[in-house]
Amino acid sequence: MGEIRFISTATVSQRRKPNESTQRIDLNPWELRYLLFVPIQKGVLFRKPTQDQQMTNIIHHLKTSLERTLDLFYPLAGRLGTTVNGDDDTTCFFIDCNGAGVPFIHASADGVTVGDILDPVYVPRIVYSFFPLNETWNYHGVSEPLLAVQVTELEDGIFIGCTMNHVVADGTSFWHFFNSWSEISRGSDINISQSPVFERGFVPEANFPVRIPQSELVFGGFPSSSPTQERVFHFRKEKIAALKAKANAEKGTNQISSLQALWPIFGDL
Repeated sequence: MGEIRFISTATVSQRRKPNESTQRIDLNPWELRYLLFVPIQKGVLFRKPTQDQQMTNIIHHLKTSLERTLDLFYPLAGRLGTTVNGDDDTTCFFIDCNGAGVPFIHASADGVTVGDILDPVYVPRIVYSFFPLNETWNYHGVSEPLLAVQVTELEDGIFIGCTMNHVVADGTSFWHFFNSWSEISRGSDINISQSPVFERGFVPEANFPVRIPQSELVFGGFPSSSPTQERVFHFRKEKIAALKAKANAEKGTNQISSLQALWPIFGDL
């Protein structure tokens, strides 16, 4: 299979800087435990537009819509900050909304088709190169971006891969960001369906900022390779709709989602 060819790299940030009261966001204990985890990596695969649309125009549109999205999700353009407390030998971690920016990478996988990605039983190794910030841990966010985007051209498709620091967001928050970017890209601009909430102080009996003893800040190296393989499960839109309709008909309801209709299939594997 082909290799990745990097075309350009740019840094995208929000247009408006946060005010002083929102410059720093303290993290709660639930989020801090993810310092020792790897970031979230998710992507979406599209067929190339059938109309005559230049790739340079698509890249420009994605950059400008990402910039507008970061106006709302401005912590993602920052970094993790630390405060070392000499009085008790502890460290505090927080989100520094400094607008340092999000890397936006344009790449090409020459000779690779959508079929090369979807048809194999196991995820092809080249797919991992569709994501930025590989071999990083969440604690690297003190110097590495909290979000990075890579748009990779295939022969007949486009793959948009995102890497997001898991300390800053969970899977639900990731898709909230991605869907909001999609809305803004389609012209919604600031009027998105659901605005983000950055309040972290919902954990009871937690004193902010949380102080972590230096003795507990032991970070290891990244494993050289993974002994496991990931499988591809590809369901066509029509099949998903049919399964959803069947599941709802059997239960006499209309409340079963597409995911709930699919889930029993995975349970039998």
